[in-house]
Amino acid sequence: MKYIIILTVIIFGSFSCGKSYSPKPNGYFRIDFPEKKYIKYNNDYPYKFEIPDYSIVEDYNKDSAWINIFYPKNKAKIHLTYKQINNNVSSYLEDTRNFVYKHTIKADAISETPYLNYKSNVYGILYDIKGNAASAINFFVTDSSTHFLRGALYFNTRPNKDSLAPVISFIRDDIVHLMETLEWK
Repeated sequence: MKYIIILTVIIFGSFSCGKSYSPKPNGYFRIDFPEKKYIKYNNDYPYKFEIPDYSIVEDYNKDSAWINIFYPKNKAKIHLTYKQINNNVSSYLEDTRNFVYKHTIKADAISETPYLNYKSNVYGILYDIKGNAASAINFFVTDSSTHFLRGALYFNTRPNKDSLAPVISFIRDDIVHLMETLEWK
């Protein structure tokens, strides 16, 4: 009798819910991005370009023309370092390549996209670093004789390729626009 009552309670209990319970998968917050709108960034440095109006430029080192482009809503920064070329462009190119490929420990893949603008004398490579690497995008632009500008995208959070993917894609478009509008002074 005792087993019949327990069995009856279990049967009615399982049918009374109607649906079987299944846990929801982990998700991420929805990210609303602002409309793309660019403004000219032009100061005393040997370069000028357009930046998004939703970003803030921070002078990192005025003496060497290093700046950060800060995205406050996304907690992201593009670190830009400028170098004057004195017959040493090959060492800057090698340093950049070594810096990018140090991410292979955490990276799933690294792709290189060349950039050529003969009219403005701007040449470079955009590196997309897939996976949970510290920096998802790196790039450099140069005129190969006088100017060399290198950039790296960093987030003020632990790298997570799934949750950061939409933000990385959004900021990547801004980096491409920066490269396309860059002019040397």
